[in-house]
Amino acid sequence: MNEPVIAPDAPWFASYPSEVPQQPELSGLSVHQMLANAAGQWPQRTAVNFMGRDLSYGELDQLVSRAAAGFQALGVGPGVHVGLYLPNTPHGIISFLGVLRAGGVVVNYSPLDAERILEHKISDSETDIMITMDLKSLLPNMTGFLGTSRLHTLVVGSVEEFSGEPEVVRNRLDQAGDLAQWPEDDRVMAFASLLDNTGDYQRHTEAEDLTRLAVLQYTGGTTGAPKGAMLTHGNIAAAADQLGTALKTTVSAGEEKVLAVLPPFHIYSIVVNMLFGLRNGATLYQHIKFDPEQALETIQQEQITMFPAVPTMLSALLAFPRLAEYRLDSLKVCNSGGAPLPVELQQRFQGAASCSVKEGWGMTETTALGTFTPEGMVSPDGACGVPVPGVDLKIIDLDGSDREMPLGERGELCIAGPNVMKGYWKRDDATAESMTSQGYFRTGDVAWMDDKGYVYIVDRTKDMIICSGYNVYPRNIEEAIYEHPAVAEVSVIGVPDDYRGQSPRAYITLRDGQPEPTLDEMKAFLKSRLGKHEMIHSMEIRDELPKTPVGKLSKKELYAEVGG
Repeated sequence: MNEPVIAPDAPWFASYPSEVPQQPELSGLSVHQMLANAAGQWPQRTAVNFMGRDLSYGELDQLVSRAAAGFQALGVGPGVHVGLYLPNTPHGIISFLGVLRAGGVVVNYSPLDAERILEHKISDSETDIMITMDLKSLLPNMTGFLGTSRLHTLVVGSVEEFSGEPEVVRNRLDQAGDLAQWPEDDRVMAFASLLDNTGDYQRHTEAEDLTRLAVLQYTGGTTGAPKGAMLTHGNIAAAADQLGTALKTTVSAGEEKVLAVLPPFHIYSIVVNMLFGLRNGATLYQHIKFDPEQALETIQQEQITMFPAVPTMLSALLAFPRLAEYRLDSLKVCNSGGAPLPVELQQRFQGAASCSVKEGWGMTETTALGTFTPEGMVSPDGACGVPVPGVDLKIIDLDGSDREMPLGERGELCIAGPNVMKGYWKRDDATAESMTSQGYFRTGDVAWMDDKGYVYIVDRTKDMIICSGYNVYPRNIEEAIYEHPAVAEVSVIGVPDDYRGQSPRAYITLRDGQPEPTLDEMKAFLKSRLGKHEMIHSMEIRDELPKTPVGKLSKKELYAEVGG
């Protein structure tokens, strides 16, 4: 998408710190060139720490070049799509940047995708080669697609090959029964073989790189098959640069330590962990999965300075019984994204960590970026920040017109900027439907903006509950329920109601040791916090709530239960 012309009197500019420019400082580098640039500046600095092994920026850059040469030997180049079906290990970083350096396109796959979703993505995205691991949770899910889909090559890595103690890690995985047997198939090759070359790959011009498709990132969606958001090199590089501009008063190049525990296939992780980290010469401490105790130990022992998270991770850390034993005072940046951050959760974590939690908003289609909370500024309760440099936001009427709403009034949030996707893969109809007449992307989020430029996400348009003719926004109800001392997590959906059309139902998990409230007790608690039209009519207490692969609460499973 074209970069917007932002009005010089846009209200959010007044909320920027004086050191943060109104326009982003775009490097003009391709995605993979960002790594090469960092390797030139900090060749000896540790880029990635994984299971006790350090990879320097110089080593990582060479591994990516060897991966690029290996991919090109397999036929990867412009127009060839390579799937990544990986946990959070160095294989993901090396493969992601290696595919792009080879001239190909990355397609990210979630380890939690159902078979039918995997099948759809392989076919729809035109994935020819898949990178995975020899884990029981991954490899068997892919071998069946050889010969039954367009996949012609599986490249299989092993967790231990980038660890500090390979034999120990291998034995541990074997004893736990986590390893999958390699199939005897000449279409399956080892990741080590992919890297077994001098790193001499065919280079492409930077101008081509910036305009060419880099990543197909599929949206989860609540209905229908997932759609592939087309993200160019320019989109992704711009997003990393925009975030760098927004945080320039907070982040020091070549000094930061990032706890990288977000799922690697999610756009939030790709931009905020991997690319922003590598762009700035940070050290990424990769954990194969999020574990509260391991996360706390790493923060304390390694003096982690940046912790990109989702709300459920913050909840898990707060619920850890021995949280008070750990020092978290090294943290200076804690970003929360992927889902709305309850005010109560934000305040509790800030109290425990002595670190402000900065909420932002973004989407797959916007390369994870949209808003941020400037350093030194405190977002009003319920706000998710102001537009990042280079982004223009508009609130338009919910009646389907493109009429812009005044400050303070609700409407659909629309966005333009260099980070906004090119469109949906092979879905011109969906692309057209998602755009306003002025070329702004319709997010589907109901929001309003105050006179300082702070954005308040009220809800998803598709999640809005119509109760007796009133528009009821689940997030308002969830925020009120989170104030109850027994509540750990909550999701609110609309369920069929013969009288009202729909009525709100709350699904709740409880904090450890807290008594279970009755529906009447919860209603009494909420009476002063909600309007009559917003009051819940039913409630279920559960051991856990459905979540997406990135760890945010998911409502589609709950809607499926009630036939919604």
